[in-house]
Amino acid sequence: MTRKRNLIAAVAMGLLTAAISVSAATADPSGAPSPRPLNGVGSDTVQGVENALANSITDSSGKKVLGSWDATGSATITTVPGTAACTITRPNGSNAGRTALETSLQANDGCVQYARSSKLDLTTAAPVPLTYVPFAIDAVTYAITSNSNLPRQFALTDIQAIYHCDANYVGTGPNYAIKVLLPQAGSGTRSFWESVVGIQDSDVVAGHYPCISDTANGAPIEEHDGRVLDANSIAPFSIAQYIAQSSNTITDHRGRAVLGTIDGLTPVVENNGFGITREVYNVIPSSKVGDPSYSSVFVGPTSKVCTSQTIINQYGFATDPNCGSTSSHT
Repeated sequence: MTRKRNLIAAVAMGLLTAAISVSAATADPSGAPSPRPLNGVGSDTVQGVENALANSITDSSGKKVLGSWDATGSATITTVPGTAACTITRPNGSNAGRTALETSLQANDGCVQYARSSKLDLTTAAPVPLTYVPFAIDAVTYAITSNSNLPRQFALTDIQAIYHCDANYVGTGPNYAIKVLLPQAGSGTRSFWESVVGIQDSDVVAGHYPCISDTANGAPIEEHDGRVLDANSIAPFSIAQYIAQSSNTITDHRGRAVLGTIDGLTPVVENNGFGITREVYNVIPSSKVGDPSYSSVFVGPTSKVCTSQTIINQYGFATDPNCGSTSSHT
């Protein structure tokens, strides 16, 4: 109990207000062919590696196959030029990507062919059967700032207590000592982290955990953006994203963020050895699993995605022994 109260006291002494300006670079598909045969939208966590795969994977004639659209940027995207139905609100997050895919499949408009997802969702009813095809392994830990008043090491039980707004850890409202953060609604990382800490998103939305916030300066918190953190904040962070940002493989949005150790396990490259891991997915229509235009790219260990392990590892993800599996479907 003394350790918990000391944590609150340390955070309270260092309480400050961070003025953060969040921006995001985009890397939407450009150049021939336009449109790409397979347009994908959704998760921010995997967009960097997907963009790299899109620039690498070609068909037998050398033409690029994938069009991976960023989660943030302009308000709308046009996946098929000249087709009004294919100008859509930019999908941000795993949920939004899946919704855009479902909408396109129901309309049969050819606007979206797959979705990027950092979570497996087989419980939500799908109007069109979908298959979640894993291609890499990520891990998630907590992030704080380098000058944080919070420890760099926690037990998972401590993290769970913090996200349950346990007063012994975070103090009491309305001015909680610790700023407990989640990324924007619909984020796969948000859903995954909620499962790790043992809370329901519906309870977060309903305000049952009043110490938790998913906004900064009135704007939704984009996942894996350390610039929203101050010395009293804590947020989930993809280890793969942190690795890729630290090497400038993708745009560095870490700010002063550093990764914390959970249960003595240090977050490192090839993160399938970390305790809190997840697969990441390309979501495709189940009806297309046997279609060569899809299967050659996504399905099976010899698919073009699964044989691109150098790229996958370069972006901080670990090799998934189940890459290309089609066993998970709605």
